[in-house]
Amino acid sequence: MRSAPRLVAALFALSLLGMAAGCATNDLRSRPGTTTTVIVTRHADRDGESDELNETGRERARALLAEVRDLGVTAIFSPNAGRNLATVQPLAGHLGIEITRTPQVSLFVAGSIAREILDRHAGGVVVWVGNVSGNLQAMYHLLGGTGPGPVEYGDLHILTIPDRGPVIVVKKRYGP
Repeated sequence: MRSAPRLVAALFALSLLGMAAGCATNDLRSRPGTTTTVIVTRHADRDGESDELNETGRERARALLAEVRDLGVTAIFSPNAGRNLATVQPLAGHLGIEITRTPQVSLFVAGSIAREILDRHAGGVVVWVGNVSGNLQAMYHLLGGTGPGPVEYGDLHILTIPDRGPVIVVKKRYGP
């Protein structure tokens, strides 16, 4: 019976995610006269609950660099977790961009981070690396993504967010 409270909590979190996604996809837009691109991905591979990337994860982090280095990235956002930071550090180092560290993203702070990305980096290309434990899906839907967001290691969703009109999503894979 211990799993019943967990199930209720999970269903509640999913319903909050659905409400947040439903409200936000119409509200969050790029600033007038701009189109902002947000590249959303999950942190690279790790073993179990480790906060460190495994060898495949380190290889995937290098593959992320190869995949997006020529897309004009202007900013990189990451929760302040080792696995997330290690995923984007090769890219940040190559481009000479400081990683904007966010607190562990929850459903409740995801909206403010999405607004910050669209306000401070309007017209730019932003990489956001998240965790599959809820914040990745929340950010993806808040930014206008539809359907499931990037869940698997190596999923890369590129969201083109105009000041009006539909968000365009291109789904790709990278790495081993």
